[in-house]
Amino acid sequence: MRDMISFKNVYKIYLNKTKALDCVSFGIKRGEFVIIVGPSGAGKSTITRLLNCDEKPTSGSISIGGYNICNLRKNEIPYFRRKIGVVFQDFKLLPKKNVWENIAFALEVCNAPKDEITKEVAKVLELVGLKDKKSNFVEELSGGEKQRVSIARALVHRPKLLIADEPTGNLDPKTSKEIVDLLLKINEQGTIVILATHDKEIVNSLRKRVITISDGQIKSDVINGKYNV
Repeated sequence: MRDMISFKNVYKIYLNKTKALDCVSFGIKRGEFVIIVGPSGAGKSTITRLLNCDEKPTSGSISIGGYNICNLRKNEIPYFRRKIGVVFQDFKLLPKKNVWENIAFALEVCNAPKDEITKEVAKVLELVGLKDKKSNFVEELSGGEKQRVSIARALVHRPKLLIADEPTGNLDPKTSKEIVDLLLKINEQGTIVILATHDKEIVNSLRKRVITISDGQIKSDVINGKYNV
């Protein structure tokens, strides 16, 4: 099976000469669940930012679905990002909007029809288990509920790829497990999940493919891997 995502000899060097990625190459197939681990500053977040076109590599190529995303023009990036869901540690929700509105906003900015918005928001609320919280505002939600809203918003475009960058970093162990179980459920429906995390217990319990990165280089890439930092 051909790789859905491909990094080939990717370097990322910042203006201050910091080498965030040093000749990184790996591939991810359709439907995989991949965990990226490594110490702070290792390059995990750089990989997620490159995948979302928040940054471009200094050299090398990054392709998704056979298309080199490094060649995207600035005006093409917003459309490309609709095909990728991103979940952050700090949720990035809109405090003046309720749960329904936070999720719907992701479709409204794309000028989606009202009936489509109603249908898709209801669907993802059901998936993340928050249909009874649709009228609640952000301040009324627990940390786990906020992250579920963030995940629902990321999924409302039906992306082929979901990137979760430290999604359990601010959550207690029980809530963290619930979020990871939700990511597994999403993956089982065919979405590629890339999880960047420091959480040793989560990594060891999942026994999924684990890519370990250190000093901007891949140190290991193990199927059914464990946390080895």
